[in-house]
Amino acid sequence: MPAAELLATVRRHGLEGIVARRRNSTYRPGDRSGDWVKMRANRGQEFVISGYVPSSNTLDSILVGYYEGSDLRYAARIRNGFVPATRQRVFAKFRGLYIDECPFVNLPERGRGRWGEGLTAEVMKLCRWLKPRLVASIEFLEWTLESRLRHPKFVSLRDDRDASQIIREAF
Repeated sequence: MPAAELLATVRRHGLEGIVARRRNSTYRPGDRSGDWVKMRANRGQEFVISGYVPSSNTLDSILVGYYEGSDLRYAARIRNGFVPATRQRVFAKFRGLYIDECPFVNLPERGRGRWGEGLTAEVMKLCRWLKPRLVASIEFLEWTLESRLRHPKFVSLRDDRDASQIIREAF
């Protein structure tokens, strides 16, 4: 079965992905080699960028969410998917969008959560807030029970979508 077809089947069944090895390689216990490949069955959708955590020069991570009625709900803090040039390009788009108050209705969170990524009131002191105007295409593995993205990754900015129309898509 071709890899694309196999991955489509994995997605249809709600599985995380595929682990495979090169056909001509052999299994060697304890040996980590490039003979093994992990392919995640990522999902994707657009989200509204409404904040970020700064770094020394640009941004460490972006804060994204989606609309539920007129409420903007926080979904994830995203660090992955950026290279230095992309960080610069995204950061440059923040000019003129700064606001003083957090635009997400479901922040702060009570605790740091299972993976220590929760945006508590203390962590939020590091954040900078933005008018909800920018839209980003994001890949992720799944939604958690807390309505957060698991393993999110920035893909690109979208200038062809209206931020006010971004909702949580059903999967």
